[in-house]
Amino acid sequence: MEKNYYEILGIKPDATDNEIKSAFRKLARKWHPDVAGNSKDVVNKFKEINEAYEILSNPEKRKKYDTLRGIFTQTQTQNKTSETKTEKKQEEKNTTAKETRQTKNTQQKGPEKRATQGEQKKQEQQSNKNAFQDAWESFLKKTKEADKPKQNKYTAKKIDGKDITSEITITVLEALQGTTRTVNILHTEPCPKCHGRKFANGGICAYCKGAGEMSVHKKLSVRIPEKVKHGSKIRIAGEGNQGINGGKNGDLYLIIKVDTENSAYQYDGLNILQTVPVEPYEAVLGSTIEVKTPDGYVQMKIMPNTMNGQKYRLAKEGLEKDGKKGDMIITISIEIPKDLTAEERILYEKLKLASNRNIREKIYDN
Repeated sequence: MEKNYYEILGIKPDATDNEIKSAFRKLARKWHPDVAGNSKDVVNKFKEINEAYEILSNPEKRKKYDTLRGIFTQTQTQNKTSETKTEKKQEEKNTTAKETRQTKNTQQKGPEKRATQGEQKKQEQQSNKNAFQDAWESFLKKTKEADKPKQNKYTAKKIDGKDITSEITITVLEALQGTTRTVNILHTEPCPKCHGRKFANGGICAYCKGAGEMSVHKKLSVRIPEKVKHGSKIRIAGEGNQGINGGKNGDLYLIIKVDTENSAYQYDGLNILQTVPVEPYEAVLGSTIEVKTPDGYVQMKIMPNTMNGQKYRLAKEGLEKDGKKGDMIITISIEIPKDLTAEERILYEKLKLASNRNIREKIYDN
């Protein structure tokens, strides 16, 4: 028995296009697997509703469908008419046979003729039934083949990928000079099995468990420009979550965090500021120490009797921009070692006995 698409949508055969569309929308919302569940019966019902709508919403397909249904009705009518005519003819023949009382051989041929006519009637009915069945199957086959692109268009709705926001921490020197960092991000990609549709083989996609997407780790090499500020946001187009069914990809936004607390460098314009610790004897006697600049290590001479907090300037060792280059300004910090050896303590004791100065007496003169 062929499907009655009008009964599936709950409408009359003379329903208008708007009535067909309205009935389809109500049933589609009710029987969508996301709402009604993903049982086999629900999925089959949803497919049946879509099939009915695809046929009845298309004027040409609806006309062919109605025509085929008309052929079936007409065939039944023709069969009934044929049976009536055959019965009348048979009655006439029987009457003639009784009245004329032909020979015994002629009377014996009567049942054979009736049997032959009954078989012909059955053959005609079977032939008509087979013709309708062939026509109906051909119609469904052509309809499904013609509808494949349209069904894909209906189910494959474009979905844009969402943006991703992540943080990256850099040093002050990296912020000053610029750097390249490799970042590891977690983004989503369409499921390779169901391609984002969430359903496969008439049920929930087993590969992504109905999510339609998969979480994937991806490494990116990102260029961070020089003199980037703390809290700046860098946009990397198309590196967010991937779109589904032709939707555009989201973007990746990196929020820059400059680690000023654990950095040896600060900056002021093109000048780089750094505090360098020295030991007491280096400050008293003078010394030559190594200082790390953006271009590498350089030797810096500390003058004798250098005071704590005293500044030294290394010319042209700062940042460079537009043909101008800043300096590197070093602030001296005299620090007492906490892990003095026994020999060093003896020397400090000797220094104590040898010194007769009171460096604090002047602070009380006022």
